[in-house]
Amino acid sequence: MGKSERPEHTAPPDIFYNEDEARKYTSNTRMIAIQEKLTQRALELLALPPDGTPRLLLDIGCGSGLSGEALTEAGHAWLGLDISEAMLDVAVEREVEGDVLLGDMGQGVPLRQGVFDGAISISAVQWLCNADRSSHEPRKRLKAFFESLYRCLARGARAVLQVYPENATQAEMMVAAAMKVGFSGGLVVDYPHSTRAKKFFLVLMVGPSSYAPQAKGLDGADEPMSEDEDVDMGEGGQVRNEGRQRKRHGKPKGSSKSGAQLKSKSWVLKKKAQMRGKGYTAIPVDTKYTARKRKKGF
Repeated sequence: MGKSERPEHTAPPDIFYNEDEARKYTSNTRMIAIQEKLTQRALELLALPPDGTPRLLLDIGCGSGLSGEALTEAGHAWLGLDISEAMLDVAVEREVEGDVLLGDMGQGVPLRQGVFDGAISISAVQWLCNADRSSHEPRKRLKAFFESLYRCLARGARAVLQVYPENATQAEMMVAAAMKVGFSGGLVVDYPHSTRAKKFFLVLMVGPSSYAPQAKGLDGADEPMSEDEDVDMGEGGQVRNEGRQRKRHGKPKGSSKSGAQLKSKSWVLKKKAQMRGKGYTAIPVDTKYTARKRKKGF
């Protein structure tokens, strides 16, 4: 598969994630680190009560249990659903703490009504936007998924689905499908101005809620990363290495002396307006301090 090619365009998930791919995915140390970081962010947005009580969570597209391990470390019980038998075999071999279930989320989540205190999904739901087979119709599969997800969540529970939409149309299709079945909420986009660090989270609530999830990096800053995490989850969840690029001579046009790209106030205001127009939540109000350059600390 090419470096920039999305796995959804290569094969259906149950075929793409065969035994070899499942083991390669699970043994990739950078992938493990990224999965853990995304799961921790999903837990932040899930905003479970900080009372120390373990919750029962649903992990949709759980794969080999990498995200489930982060749920276990946070003290929660979980059940994972995935369409790839090879991925689930690896999860069983690794003796993950959660239970795993083989199933196609596009046919609905076959679980009891109102039993889960929350749900997460890491890099999975965007697969429903593609017609892998002649019998697949993306909108119908999204409808079946969100209807069943809504039913199996307890009243007042939340779901946080981290996704890699291919374009704005896919993002809007997922949000619209969730809203039609009764969810409230919307898209939260972390680091929206960064090509490397941008992440999409569909944050959904069962029933009315005053909860307002906050996105990260709205001031134009990039996500801080350590040296061993200098990777980007390319579209479709593929790791793309952004390091070791050949240095260019001179400063890029429109950059400061330090080489950082300058962003004018009009540029920031335009981007924020575009995000509001697409239905993104947690966009700060415009003030006289918007895009104002901050003095360096001591």
